[in-house]
Amino acid sequence: MTLQNLKYMIKVAETGSITEAARQLCISQPSLSNAIKEVEKEVNSMVFTRSRSGIALTNEGMEFLGYARQVVEQEDLLRERYLKAKPHRQLFSISTQHYAFVVRAFVNFVKKYSQE
Repeated sequence: MTLQNLKYMIKVAETGSITEAARQLCISQPSLSNAIKEVEKEVNSMVFTRSRSGIALTNEGMEFLGYARQVVEQEDLLRERYLKAKPHRQLFSISTQHYAFVVRAFVNFVKKYSQE
């Protein structure tokens, strides 16, 4: 079971149709059907009931989709927090002429604030 498969199953549940979900996800309907069957086989449970009028969640499927949504939301939070964040760097620059008193002052400054 992959995150992508969980996202597929959530989209199918939202649309109520494998065909419509496949269209919105830009994948083929057979690929989506196979992904759903693989997950159902892996969890040893029917998540959806299929009929001529569409697809519906089973009771076990509702519980499964609740957990699937939590996993996908957590993945989104991780991406937002760690992959989209700008690295925080502190910069310190000094520009001066080369005078002995400036060098001593800089060394004293570094000693004083190096622990911070």
